[in-house]
Amino acid sequence: MPTSKRVKKVNLTQTSKRTREGKQNLINDVRTAIDDYDSVFLFSFDNMRSNKFKDVRLAFRDSKIFMGKNKILQISLGKGVEDEYADGLHEVSKLISGSVGLLATSRPKSEVVGFFEDFSSEDFARAGSVANGTVKLTNADVSIHPVSMVEQFRKLGLPCEVKNGKVELVGAKEFTVVKEGREINAEQAKILVHFGKKLATFRVKLEACWLKDGNFEQL
Repeated sequence: MPTSKRVKKVNLTQTSKRTREGKQNLINDVRTAIDDYDSVFLFSFDNMRSNKFKDVRLAFRDSKIFMGKNKILQISLGKGVEDEYADGLHEVSKLISGSVGLLATSRPKSEVVGFFEDFSSEDFARAGSVANGTVKLTNADVSIHPVSMVEQFRKLGLPCEVKNGKVELVGAKEFTVVKEGREINAEQAKILVHFGKKLATFRVKLEACWLKDGNFEQL
């Protein structure tokens, strides 16, 4: 087992003592995990849902997962050959960008890769996200809702009325809630929830793998 290249405490920029201690603790925890486990995976994610990510944490309860400020994760690994914590870790550090995290584990690589290839979860899109599909509502969709919902639907921009004791669309046989590729606003997001239309997919993608022998692979 190769020894770590750096063991001294990293000097952080001027911040409050509590913040500085929190950053240093994260760095120490990441480096301890590097020492304790056989590999480190860098993963990225889309449409994060904390309740869904619990499934990942549960599946890897024998491992360590780190999600923090990217700059601190980079410092933990080392940004270059001269300051990397162990041989090859700077290659992982270079790929840290956007919504990412680290998984330190001793599970076989094939098992880790297989888990994340199969892992995804559908959920409702949030305001500000981009629609991955077009959603249209028909009278059949709106008629199943109680007439007491009409006023609320109207406030959300859904043109409807009560006719023959049922909710119906006004002036058209269908209504387009969102179009694929367009940003979803708050009202549209609420309509999608009311009608059970899930347009967001939470998934985790492996970006790179580092092994204790110094081998690095971009996935």
